[in-house]
Amino acid sequence: MPALEEIAEQVHASFEKMTAARDRALAQTRTLTRHCAHAIRAVHRDELELAQQNLESARLLAVALHTELLEYPQLYYAGYTQDALKEFAEATLVYALVTEGAGLPSYQDLNLEPSTYLQGLAEAVGELRRRCLDALLHEQPQEAQRLLEEMDEIYSVLVTMDYPDAVTGGIRRLTDVARAIIERTRGDLTLSLGQERLQKHLLRLQNKLEESESEA
Repeated sequence: MPALEEIAEQVHASFEKMTAARDRALAQTRTLTRHCAHAIRAVHRDELELAQQNLESARLLAVALHTELLEYPQLYYAGYTQDALKEFAEATLVYALVTEGAGLPSYQDLNLEPSTYLQGLAEAVGELRRRCLDALLHEQPQEAQRLLEEMDEIYSVLVTMDYPDAVTGGIRRLTDVARAIIERTRGDLTLSLGQERLQKHLLRLQNKLEESESEA
């Protein structure tokens, strides 16, 4: 039986190795989160090539986290790691939904936990609202309606995830937040479209009035 001091040295060596892995993971998650934020900002600015570059950098970091933390699942499933991966899911899904690409990637495609993927999907609703309002400002009502339909579809999926928070990572709260965002967006869109129809109607009346005056 090894002496207690020898056991303690082995424990120290194990903890030192885990601490080094944790420090690397913290640095990687910070960089990953930054790339995701840059990707979303680029999407809103229609800088799609820049968004793709940041998403690729984020993907490589997500792969590195998964690979390097295989030996330390307690670090991989820690809050800071999964929070960063949630940001990766959100940025990737926002890009796919806005650009109408080849379809949404699944959680298997992104190598993410189902709960982390769903959290990213729920938080993507907020970014879609921002994009929807931008479309209204740029007089693109059809695009705004399309985005609202995407938001509705996301909610229709989230609301079916009726499982304990320990399984879903608290998706129920995020679902409630998404619902509130969607209803506000629906109200904004309805008001904007109503104003647009009213303006068109007034313009037609004005044109008819001008025609009548010219004939007289």
